Amino acid sequence: MTLRAVPTLTLALLLGPVLAGLLGTLAPAFGILPVIGRVEPGLTAFAALLEWPGLGAAARLSLVTGLGSAFLSLAIVTGLVACWSGTRSFAAFRRVLSPLLSVPHAAAAFGLAFLIAPSGLIVRALSPWATGWTQPPDALIVQDPWGLSLMAGLVVKEVPFLLLMTLAALGQADATRAETVARSLGHDRPAAWLKAVFPRVYAQIRLPVLVVLAFSMTVVDVALILGPNTPPTLAVQILRWMNDPDLAMRLHAAAAATVQLALVLGALGLWWLGERGVARLGRAWVWSGARRAGGRATATLSLALAGLAAAVVLGGFAVLAIWSVAGFWRFPNLWPDTLTWANWMRHWPGVADVLAPTIGIAALATALALVLAIGCLEAEHRHGLRLRARGQWLLYLPLLVPQVAFLPGVQTGMLMLGARGGLGAVVAAHVVFVFPYVFLSLGDPFRAWDTRQATMAHSLGAGPGRVLWAVRLPMLLAPVLTAVAVGMAVSVGQYLPTLLVGGGRVQTVTTEAVALAAGGDRRAIAVWALVQTALALLPFALALFLPRLVWRNRRGMVHG
Repeated sequence: MTLRAVPTLTLALLLGPVLAGLLGTLAPAFGILPVIGRVEPGLTAFAALLEWPGLGAAARLSLVTGLGSAFLSLAIVTGLVACWSGTRSFAAFRRVLSPLLSVPHAAAAFGLAFLIAPSGLIVRALSPWATGWTQPPDALIVQDPWGLSLMAGLVVKEVPFLLLMTLAALGQADATRAETVARSLGHDRPAAWLKAVFPRVYAQIRLPVLVVLAFSMTVVDVALILGPNTPPTLAVQILRWMNDPDLAMRLHAAAAATVQLALVLGALGLWWLGERGVARLGRAWVWSGARRAGGRATATLSLALAGLAAAVVLGGFAVLAIWSVAGFWRFPNLWPDTLTWANWMRHWPGVADVLAPTIGIAALATALALVLAIGCLEAEHRHGLRLRARGQWLLYLPLLVPQVAFLPGVQTGMLMLGARGGLGAVVAAHVVFVFPYVFLSLGDPFRAWDTRQATMAHSLGAGPGRVLWAVRLPMLLAPVLTAVAVGMAVSVGQYLPTLLVGGGRVQTVTTEAVALAAGGDRRAIAVWALVQTALALLPFALALFLPRLVWRNRRGMVHG
């Protein structure tokens, strides 16, 4: 196989499972499931779905939480960058937020739940001196029926992601010069950035924003922890039907998954209409000549909201650490009566049993994704290929198509073929979701590498392959390790692919941690959530430390 064929092969490996999974979902949705003797197409599954009384509420909840969390996340990031980019405060805030990107969604959701629950740390800090409560209040804060806690849990995780995407886009938008020109015309900082820079930046981050929208509508693990139960979000209900021992319920699940896909497409359409409306309002604002966009008030609000998102994640991590070593802890005491390692000793054998599969799956999936990413980028370099807009859409397609829309189809297809889910199948499923992040993390540094280094190597007789392995990749060690860290974090956090493709036979730290959500044992949840977070953070620590160690005497050769 030639290097030129690697991008085509990669797209086939990414899109094949998605398209096959969609077909495997649509067939049962329209009544075709030979494994239970259903071979005649029909609409009975949709008719049965319409009889479920919670359908309207579940669909509305999915739509509102998805659109709301995507809009809030984008608004917070836009306000923060518009008001604070280029300042020392922004640089410090960026250093705080960037590591939070690696914290798994489930761990962040557990931390938020432990903070805001009726017996959580915030209520404890205010009781009884401010609230008068000597017992936890009878209030439904976590898993509230409006999905507010679910939306908050999504926002605190999506803000770091969109901030990272925005910072990467600033370099391609000539932001500094555009903002300087706008400010020279009398605009304050927010107005200058919104008028001169934001349209260019948004064009670069539009696809990541849509990914956030689709993910927020269909996420399962966070919804299990923070979302309502009666009814749950549509994605959670689909999972329940998929796990029902009655195989006929797969028809209900497939019909609901088809509805979920339609909801996501509808939400993307609403977002597109919103873009058109905002663009029209923006043009009217530009022509109005207004030179103010809130000034100090906008800057204060944006920094406060972004700081709150960071504080929630960090505070949640701290309260998880406390609960993991807490002995007896009566309400409303702010600190446990005793601290003990008994919680870790009791749960560590179970953790140890799933550590090897978790790390092994993440390592294999990331290694395969890295090889494919390097192959695609090297093919770009050698053959003059370029990633155009259509290619970007195809790259993001596994992230835009809801997991609950095609993974049930993958599982149904495996069931019809008699295939048993195992480690290999789970690794292959993880690669579909890991590759886009690895490719995006490595793409810009790989393309920005100074090709004069390759020219010098060629003049010494080195071929293209040796230039890649002996010159380019060693100099790109830091970006490569960062891409590996991102891939490992994404794989460690995968819940639904592991659960469905693995057929319940593959346990990882994430599947076990989320399973504990229904039990309410905070000490056990804290131990598992901290282990999950550590598995995601450790690769990032190594990505920072190893390049400095390897290149400590050759700093001039470091790139990226």
